[in-house]
Amino acid sequence: MVVEFLTFKVPVEDRQEWLRADADHWTRFLESQQGFIRKEIWVPEGDPGTVHAVIWWSTLEAWHSISDDALDEVRARMGELELPATLSTFEVLVPDD
Repeated sequence: MVVEFLTFKVPVEDRQEWLRADADHWTRFLESQQGFIRKEIWVPEGDPGTVHAVIWWSTLEAWHSISDDALDEVRARMGELELPATLSTFEVLVPDD
């Protein structure tokens, strides 16, 4: 399992509008993708202008199988609320049986 960890700078006064647009466009799209497991939105304590989108995928291959054209369509639907993100990728480790 892998985690896609996106960090956005979202002005606090725009956060609720951004969250609604993200849920309506990105989350709905991701839910239809093979290998998608779940998505959560995190805000660090003391830093309300930073928002982390934490997305679990079954495999890196499943995540990376989404076409650039499909991603571009979702970005376009976000309009002015589409913000640049910093991306980190994490492998989820589990102990061997």
